Amino acid sequence: MTRIVKIQTDNPAQVRAFVDFPYRLYRNCPQWVPPLRMDVYRALDRRRHPFYEHSDGDFFLALQGDEVVGRIAALENKRFNAWHDRRDAEFYFFDSIDDAQVAAALLDAVSDWARARGLNRLVGPKGLSAFDGYGLLVEGFEHRQMMTMMNYNYDYYPRLLTAQGFEKEVDFVSCYLPMRVMGLPERVQRIAARVKTRSQLQVHDFRTRRQLRRWAERIGRAYNDAFVNNWEYYPLTEREIEFIARDLTTVADPRLIKVITREEEVVGFLFAFPDVSAALQRARGRLRPWNLADLMLEMRRTKWVSANGMGILPRYHGVGGNALLYAEMSRALAGFGFEHLEMTQVAETATQMRRDLINLGGQEYKTHRVYRYPL
Repeated sequence: MTRIVKIQTDNPAQVRAFVDFPYRLYRNCPQWVPPLRMDVYRALDRRRHPFYEHSDGDFFLALQGDEVVGRIAALENKRFNAWHDRRDAEFYFFDSIDDAQVAAALLDAVSDWARARGLNRLVGPKGLSAFDGYGLLVEGFEHRQMMTMMNYNYDYYPRLLTAQGFEKEVDFVSCYLPMRVMGLPERVQRIAARVKTRSQLQVHDFRTRRQLRRWAERIGRAYNDAFVNNWEYYPLTEREIEFIARDLTTVADPRLIKVITREEEVVGFLFAFPDVSAALQRARGRLRPWNLADLMLEMRRTKWVSANGMGILPRYHGVGGNALLYAEMSRALAGFGFEHLEMTQVAETATQMRRDLINLGGQEYKTHRVYRYPL
């Protein structure tokens, strides 16, 4: 018999049970990259995470006897709903043993939670932050996840959702590009050079994290303007921008971050990150001094890099702004010794970017699906 418990986020034992479950579920899975436990604890902390300054959420455990067999989060992102004129509830942190009854009980708990708030759709997985990763993995189970920028799940997860009547809302595709074949077509190079010369666009490079932090607020404003037409978009608050910027600048190599400006306005940006998945797996969710040193070493020895965060203001799309971004990506990655590039989680609705990546020699190799269910 499956029993559902809504945890109290000020109850340390219940929070620990919620956080610990996937570390047990995936302990023998070589493709899973454990998140840092402190990051998951922070997501449940209503005093620390900026999501709770405008929205709400609750967290549920599924138990059989005294054993945790599943978990899920129920979220209401009020800013997203206001921007898109929706009444969606969202679910996240969905993990379950391969048991239809457990999955049904978890999803029913979130559905009841949503109905009690007058919400009429359930959508997910979708997290508390723009960098939490979207969807369940439905293709590419053999590949290791890209750090914690995306989710990983066993191949039975999609079956658990579709058995409850969930249908596709939108897919996010990750694209693999071997660096040996990634060469910008001469036409793209010409366009990028012309744009840089004629449109008064400047590319800013960074050498230190301190330099990067000084630009965080302006980059955040550009994010709010660049992705306004994206499915997942909602305007971030100042605190959310600070929150994301602090996390990104902690793990980023500043040399792989580029900002494009026109006069004083940020009009485009590119974020690339050395893949430290192997070090995160060795850390097993705990950031002790020796794990931190290992992460720093992995940044220098990894052969993989993720481009996750690439945008240009819509008014520059038709005048070569995208070509300039790809040229800067190629320039930024040259000389680092990377052999493999992943463009992480590009929405299927971003049709131009997906075409561009295929033209650059990319192969779509992971698909994450966001599901919906009418209430």
